[in-house]
Amino acid sequence: MTTDRAAGPGGTVQGAQVTARIALLLRLVGRAPAGALISDLARDSGLTRPTVHRLLASLAAEGLLDHDALRHTWHYGPEIFVMGVVAAERYPIEELARPSLRRLAEETGESAFLSIRRGAETVCLLREEGSFPIRSFVLHEGVRFPLGVASAGLAILAFLPEDEVTALLEGSLTEAWGPAHTVAGIRSHLEQTRSTGYAVNPGLILEGSWGMGAAIFDRSGRPAWALSLTGIEPRFRPERQPMLGRLLLEEANRITQELQKPGLPAH
Repeated sequence: MTTDRAAGPGGTVQGAQVTARIALLLRLVGRAPAGALISDLARDSGLTRPTVHRLLASLAAEGLLDHDALRHTWHYGPEIFVMGVVAAERYPIEELARPSLRRLAEETGESAFLSIRRGAETVCLLREEGSFPIRSFVLHEGVRFPLGVASAGLAILAFLPEDEVTALLEGSLTEAWGPAHTVAGIRSHLEQTRSTGYAVNPGLILEGSWGMGAAIFDRSGRPAWALSLTGIEPRFRPERQPMLGRLLLEEANRITQELQKPGLPAH
């Protein structure tokens, strides 16, 4: 791997550039549960296909990725699993959230999710399927959305400081998710979220696929995670939303309170 002593154009440290490219490819692979094609990785990363192939091969040699030679797809490798197991000891949020997801799924019949904020995005971590037979498949483990897109991102963004909200929206690519994701449109949803305490995504990503979310706060009082419910539009009629919102807020508050207890990591 290139070392930090070599600098590229504009003074960019090549070693740091390689690290950033590797991190980007790992995130992109994680977005595709069924496996990522090298053509898609090259397109989404903005890197040339030979560069992507070289980095993927290096990651596979280290056990961080696996290559399915029959389907020509790339997947997380065993070393990623090991790292995740070790890291989980420092981040108990999944253990705390699982009972809440089960209760939400059982009480509502909808699919329940836990998402985490990572920079300007949310990443879905956990899913619990509800009993209702018709489901929305917009959200799944590993999928990422910009803050302000989907109910989890709206719930988190709504309770960040205003200067941070402005900075995030100014640098956001949310409009790529459809005409409803303008800055003005998102701000309207943020106001509604602050008023009720929970976010509603009325089919903004995929027509007919609705979601609702509530933020979970860390010890410093910042929204760092979100619980959400997703399903088809008839299951999220206005008369049912207050009940769903109340359940989401109760479970989000329960986890927030657990995170305040001594002995747990601050984030």
